[in-house]
Amino acid sequence: MHIESLITCPETKARAGEIKTAHGLIQTPVFMPVGTAGSVKSLSPVDLIETGSQIILGNTYHLLLRPGMEIMESAGGLHKFMSWDGPILTDSGGYQVFSLGQLNKITEEGVVFQSRLDGSKHKLSSEISMDIQRVLGSDIVMAFDECTSYPATIQQAKTSMELTHRWEQRSLDYFRSTDPLYGHQQHLFGIVQGSVYPELRKESAKVLVDMGFDGYAIGGLSVGEPKADMYGITDAVTDLLPQDQPRYLMGVGKPEDLVEAVSLGVDMFDCVLPTRNARHGIMYTWNGPVSLKAAREKDAHFPLDSECGCYCCQNFSRAYMRHLFKANELLVYRLASIHNIHFYHELMAGMSRAIVEGSFSTFKQEFFARYNLKRAEKSS
Repeated sequence: MHIESLITCPETKARAGEIKTAHGLIQTPVFMPVGTAGSVKSLSPVDLIETGSQIILGNTYHLLLRPGMEIMESAGGLHKFMSWDGPILTDSGGYQVFSLGQLNKITEEGVVFQSRLDGSKHKLSSEISMDIQRVLGSDIVMAFDECTSYPATIQQAKTSMELTHRWEQRSLDYFRSTDPLYGHQQHLFGIVQGSVYPELRKESAKVLVDMGFDGYAIGGLSVGEPKADMYGITDAVTDLLPQDQPRYLMGVGKPEDLVEAVSLGVDMFDCVLPTRNARHGIMYTWNGPVSLKAAREKDAHFPLDSECGCYCCQNFSRAYMRHLFKANELLVYRLASIHNIHFYHELMAGMSRAIVEGSFSTFKQEFFARYNLKRAEKSS
């Protein structure tokens, strides 16, 4: 898999291009809304299209537990099951190994874990993860990895990284030995690990590039480490990855993180924040985040963002949105999520245009001059 029509921007590592998949073309840099259980919370596929979503995520671990692969295969895969015609990326379940560590046991073979739903025991391995993602039929498949916890000593990080490399080689070998189930091509990404240690990240990137994946992700960041470490590791790793293949920073992030990471050469992002924060009344605007729960919004009879063209901003006021929150009306979750997802996509589109025009450095400077990171904190 290649980034086509690649354009780079002077003075930064920012890139814009196109990724071709069986379910459509993806313009990069791109943000991917998270649909953990086969649904981006409170949004329909029509809503996602209207907000500008190009590709969404599904979760191997959660879909394995519910509805299960028998139902998923009988439905014809995740695209048909959720009526989404665009590209889908699925994670491997490796992150849940990290985030639900109290429920699992890790061995060389893989992970045995208890279901968070009913306590039943299940197994995930490189081969099982690939089988599941074949059944899901995602356009981009993630290799099975272990997300290193933070903080970790360099020896702990090295041990985890080396286990990940063995799991990823098995993922690649097994993936290449199997065929897609639904007649469309799938692509496999490797995941660079190594915690906050540059020497380990360098080793991991070299090992994975030598394996020859279709694209590369940077994993194990945004797990509690300082922002300076996240940016420094991202900067170092993108220098080591192929120029003509996609680069994906997993689980990131806030708008300011996206702008920084694009400047460091990242193409793809995902995060639950726009929809999760929407459900808590934190709304993203070009002037910074706003809390709809703040008392000052009760008679604010104007949109969340006067520059926003989303359905929410074109039809409803901050005062009305705040009223919906106070009244516990379910409509607010949809409207707030529409706005936040639309904002993220507009941010990515703005960066893409700036890269093409050769003005990304100016875009970045103007964004941070305007974006008030403290506004929501002061409002809540």
